[in-house]
Amino acid sequence: MRENIQRFGRFLSGMVMPNIGAFIAWGFITALFIDTGWTPNEELSSLVGPMIVYLLPVLIGYTGGKLVHSTRGGVVGAVATMGVIVGTTIPMFIGAMVMGPFAAYLMKKVDKMFEGKVAAGFEMLVANFSSGILGLILAIGAFLVIGPVIQAGSDALNVAVTWIVEAGLLPFASLFIEPAKVLFLNNALNHGVLGPLGVEQVAEVGKSVFFLLETNPGPGLGVLAAVWMFGKGLAKQSAPGSIIIHFFGGIHEIYFPYVLMNPILVLAVIAGGAVGVLTFVVLGAGLVATPSPGSIFALAAMAPRGGLLPVLSGVTTAAVTSFLVSAILLRFSNPSAELDQAKEKVAELKGTPLKKAEVSKIVFACDAGMGSSAMGATTLRKKIKAANLDIEVIHTSIEEIPADAQMVVTHESLAARVSQRLPKAEVITIANFVGAPEYDSLVERLKK
Repeated sequence: MRENIQRFGRFLSGMVMPNIGAFIAWGFITALFIDTGWTPNEELSSLVGPMIVYLLPVLIGYTGGKLVHSTRGGVVGAVATMGVIVGTTIPMFIGAMVMGPFAAYLMKKVDKMFEGKVAAGFEMLVANFSSGILGLILAIGAFLVIGPVIQAGSDALNVAVTWIVEAGLLPFASLFIEPAKVLFLNNALNHGVLGPLGVEQVAEVGKSVFFLLETNPGPGLGVLAAVWMFGKGLAKQSAPGSIIIHFFGGIHEIYFPYVLMNPILVLAVIAGGAVGVLTFVVLGAGLVATPSPGSIFALAAMAPRGGLLPVLSGVTTAAVTSFLVSAILLRFSNPSAELDQAKEKVAELKGTPLKKAEVSKIVFACDAGMGSSAMGATTLRKKIKAANLDIEVIHTSIEEIPADAQMVVTHESLAARVSQRLPKAEVITIANFVGAPEYDSLVERLKK
């Protein structure tokens, strides 16, 4: 069970982490150029909406699809992701994480169905039309079904938060607010539910704690600090820059991917949020208006006279709590991953050569991975099958050759690039992808 959870977390990480740079770019643009940013610019701020609504979800959908089925899976995943984007009114990151891998999985099954059944020379035609037709079907299905389902879930979260707030159970509101934020529903919650409630309370008592429930940067700060201290790889390296954008720039979305790639950290932001809200309530904290963006500077500016200390206290307790819980969770969630990485490193350092009898995958590689290599793969696949050999034959571009490739067949003019890409793989060179005598020689060798 634990291993499955960790594997799922690593898969989510694989979808999100390659796109952290795009999130940071969007964060800078938002912090600088929106109306309440540091250097407001109406023209440049027009980038903010399209980037979060279209660019970032499509990137995640493409990356998730590519993890499952290389570039073809990424392309179909991006097409399917557009269906959920257009079919809803909220940033569709969850939809992208669902549709990207799912579309790629179906594309992989379709490719498997056609494998060995396409006449030589028609591979590219079948490949292009199969991906186009599948993308069409999935985009329509995502638009009509998946998008509305996720939108309904968002609406249900809003209803739950409203009920808790109106019932006076403010600390427990973090059970819904913090997970909803991580799912990029922060703006819907803040401006659609908590903001109007805060305006009503300000009219009565001159300040409102509702303005602090979603905008508190403490929980996110604690998670980012813990990742910086105890995390690994790209997440650890990018955390310091994300802290600046989140805490001082007020762009909370920058920490959401760090939680999505390790979902158990949602417990840390819930704990931090709940402790922060409890501190606000006990000390009577409140703001006079919604801080936008939710930076520490904006919170300080919106605090009423004499009310800054309670606000800072709630932010601090939230950050400390989130940091401590995150540190514990990271401590207990990393060991097996560290062990796996260590094993992989040992195997890499050993560099034990594979015996010819152990060959289980042959890769045909060319520049695009769809033309000549597809024809060559079809030809060899038929010969492998006729020889009753249990060896997988695939085709791909040189840049997409899988790391576990044991044997790569390519044109003699591309051999140097293949060797540079995969120095430990055996490279078979041919002069003609169709009808090359090397095919029969290779099959005879594999039979022995």
